[in-house]
Amino acid sequence: MTRRRWIADTWTETSASLQGEQAAHLARVLRAQTGQVFDVVANGFLHRAEVISAAENEVVFALKEQLEAEVCLRIHLLMAVFKFDHMEWGMEKATELGAARLSPVIARRTEKHLAQAAAKRVERWRRIVREAAQQSRRSDVPVVDDPVALKVALGGVSAETRFLLAETEQENSLRNELAREPLRESLPVALAIGPEGGWTAEEMALFSQNGWRPVTLGPRILRAETAAITGLAVCAAMLQGS
Repeated sequence: MTRRRWIADTWTETSASLQGEQAAHLARVLRAQTGQVFDVVANGFLHRAEVISAAENEVVFALKEQLEAEVCLRIHLLMAVFKFDHMEWGMEKATELGAARLSPVIARRTEKHLAQAAAKRVERWRRIVREAAQQSRRSDVPVVDDPVALKVALGGVSAETRFLLAETEQENSLRNELAREPLRESLPVALAIGPEGGWTAEEMALFSQNGWRPVTLGPRILRAETAAITGLAVCAAMLQGS
């Protein structure tokens, strides 16, 4: 039987704890008891862990042996801010698919009220990806950056392999471009998803100046969250299958 996996809120070399909602759920709903064994991620490492105390405000574990964890895909996803319910669903699925970093971008065509409210949603977004990482049994939690303008976001991209999903591109597919790379799971890849309405000509030029390659996912026009999921799925399949 697969053990439940938790991501610790605090830790030392020998112990870890869950607090807040995680602790309340484990103690009150799952009725955790001393001596029970779970998988716990602490400081980026996966451990077998034994409950040594369980209360609704904190569950404390003794960390046992370190377990082998899966290799994280180093995919940096830039998402132009769009309707929050759709964007949050996309973030959740991006986490499940293995994105390592999510950067919300204020684009020229981002709706004004969404751009103004985005900064207040960041903690909610971080909570969503944390829960998704735990549910999908990841041993890490994606970084969620604060929303910034495109020029600032592009300056924070370190991956040399950079793909821009562009409606104007008709020939170069993401899959074919990835096939030309010396692929491996540890290859850093950056992928940019535009807002509803697409990137402006000025933004496209800015991407080009920063070394981004325009690619297509096919002939259909996809919603932003669908494009994000499809693009990540292609990257994951190519990188993990290499």
